[in-house]
Amino acid sequence: MEMKRANNEFEPGPVPPLMPVDRFGFLKQDHNVPLEGPTKTRPINEHEREERRIRKWRKMIGVGGSDWKLYVRRRPHAVKRRIRKGIPDCLRGLVWQLISGSRDLLLMNPGVYEQLVIYETSASELDIIRDISRTFPSHVFFQQRHGPGQRSLYNVLKAYSVYDREVGYVQGMGFLVGLLLLYMSEEDAFWLLVALLKGAVHAPMEGLYLVGLPLVQQYLFQFEQLVKEHLPKLGQHFSEEMINPSMYASQWFITVFSYSFPFPLALRIWDVFLYEGVQIVFQVGLALLRFCHDDLVKLPFETLIHALRNFPEDAMNPDMLLPLAFSFKLSKRLEELKEEYKRRNEGSLPQSVSNKKQAKQLHSSKCEQLIPGS
Repeated sequence: MEMKRANNEFEPGPVPPLMPVDRFGFLKQDHNVPLEGPTKTRPINEHEREERRIRKWRKMIGVGGSDWKLYVRRRPHAVKRRIRKGIPDCLRGLVWQLISGSRDLLLMNPGVYEQLVIYETSASELDIIRDISRTFPSHVFFQQRHGPGQRSLYNVLKAYSVYDREVGYVQGMGFLVGLLLLYMSEEDAFWLLVALLKGAVHAPMEGLYLVGLPLVQQYLFQFEQLVKEHLPKLGQHFSEEMINPSMYASQWFITVFSYSFPFPLALRIWDVFLYEGVQIVFQVGLALLRFCHDDLVKLPFETLIHALRNFPEDAMNPDMLLPLAFSFKLSKRLEELKEEYKRRNEGSLPQSVSNKKQAKQLHSSKCEQLIPGS
């Protein structure tokens, strides 16, 4: 009922004019470039190679994913290798649901999403409405004010804020959901968000969005130590310039690189992230710093901060960056640093705020600072 009221109150705005877009649906910067059709010409051998790759993937997952679990059990190394090379875009949505465990959650909870959207109310509704226009504003699906894309985004975020009232809605979640909605339905995107935050396959990530951002604090501690260990010269330079990861890396973790990084790179990172877990965020972060190492160690504070928030285009080529990222073997060390962080923070509680509403407001303000310009 509440959703019907909201939908009537926020009527769709005018349909934006047709503009040139790239193959993912994002507006091109150069408006003089002709519209890109769905079958952009590619070399024949590249097209044939992609078709062979798609056939391999279809055989691997079966009809609707029916063979997936069996194939993973039989050939886990082959699955990992293929995912690291990139999931075919036409199969990405289905595979993401399979590797995240969200498909199982969907099947176990029929009708739950519809109930949350239509009949439940959320204290975060106005905050969500305020923020949805900031999510992928240059993508055609989300361009129209209160259009189909923005409504889908609203529905999923509102449903999750009701499903998990402790987390509710936090700015930054919109980029995760927006990315998912480009590859799957509202209901599928909702259950994938649940799988991520509640930990259907990997460790739960809801701590990224809880008051005090406890998981963000842990990740930043781990990342700072890893920089010192793997890139000692740069780590020393950061210390001298009083640079810490909260100044540049928070949104890497909060949005899993979906906020300000090139979309092709973000997709490749998400392929690995959903299958292997958050380790890939640390690996990519270290790879970016190593790629730009020789330039970064020469920069003073202000220029350094700008560089850490605006990496050069050649540093973000997935075919160059990801192999470098995979060269960092971090599993054991991340676990050790996690335990060290826990020991350092034993018995320490977040700063008490007597008014719960005030705590939430402070939390929202902090998240807005971590996602600059959103």
